Amino acid sequence: MKQQTIDETFMSRCIQIATNGLGTTYPNPFVGSIIVHNNKIIGEGFTSEYGGPHAEVNAINSVKNKELLKESTIYVTLEPCSHFGKTPPCADLIIEKEIPKVVIGTLDPFAKVNGEGYLRLLKNGVDVTLGVLEEECLKLNRRFMTFHEKKRPYIILKWAQTEDGYIGRNDVQKWITNNYSKQLVHKWRTEEQAILVGKNTALIDNPQLNSRLWDGNNPLRVVIDKNLAIPRHFHVFDRTQPTIIFNSIENSDEENLKFIQLDFSQNIIPNILKHLYKLNIQSLIVEGGSDTIRHFIDLDLWDEARILSSDTIWNEGIPAPKLKGTRTEKHNFLNDELSIFENRLV
Repeated sequence: MKQQTIDETFMSRCIQIATNGLGTTYPNPFVGSIIVHNNKIIGEGFTSEYGGPHAEVNAINSVKNKELLKESTIYVTLEPCSHFGKTPPCADLIIEKEIPKVVIGTLDPFAKVNGEGYLRLLKNGVDVTLGVLEEECLKLNRRFMTFHEKKRPYIILKWAQTEDGYIGRNDVQKWITNNYSKQLVHKWRTEEQAILVGKNTALIDNPQLNSRLWDGNNPLRVVIDKNLAIPRHFHVFDRTQPTIIFNSIENSDEENLKFIQLDFSQNIIPNILKHLYKLNIQSLIVEGGSDTIRHFIDLDLWDEARILSSDTIWNEGIPAPKLKGTRTEKHNFLNDELSIFENRLV
């Protein structure tokens, strides 16, 4: 294995601490930053919840002796911002603190930044190194990158299947995975902005689509129900979290419950993604059912798939979807196995 350079070692630490912000910074990316003086880390920070300080600000504020900043290097996974948003530009703060060197993982594709932060630092005499562990930094913020480059949310397909390849039973809910896997799924829900199911899953499972088994934010619930067949006493109508019902009949907007009318004679998946993009939704978990997941696969509208397999044998049921991709991870939770696929072929 290739030995890391000193810059790569410090950038690895930035990536590690950046993940502390996963699920809390939307619509901002989650970023990690450290400050190094004489090869020693003297400050660290990651992006605060939306509206709070960025990673660079938190890293600078954590340095006890601010005089050392003038002799230090700041590492950051994503290009420092150059515009006024909820907070002032991080590039300006770096210049103001006279930090002489900046090491950046990757550029920011957001239109208001997109190289401007990098150029501003250079024009003010800062020594800038760009592209350290760039691939890893791009993967870290794949939701943010996909949203700004492809103009749609980052799409995660998720399902559980039996050892003999079934995803469910007709007209009856039947659990496949163990409690540890269920808790993991609820953790995932806190990390993504929205979760989508089709009508059949809603009718059979009456899902809450929340994160009750893990502490964190509940996602936006997105339901496809062409003819509004789901009874109004079902969980998706309980208004405990924001919910959108895509249908062919009604347009209305009430507290935590919105109906959006679509033309179902056309392929509705791209239209749903356009609506979610307009709502600044950067990530979407598609949890079912089987037909809904297959529509995303057939349209090649997915980025990642998380498939939980148990050792249960059913012998009959609804066949699990099939996809072509590259398995990048494999984990075991007692008798359950998690396989993570990316939408790319080796």
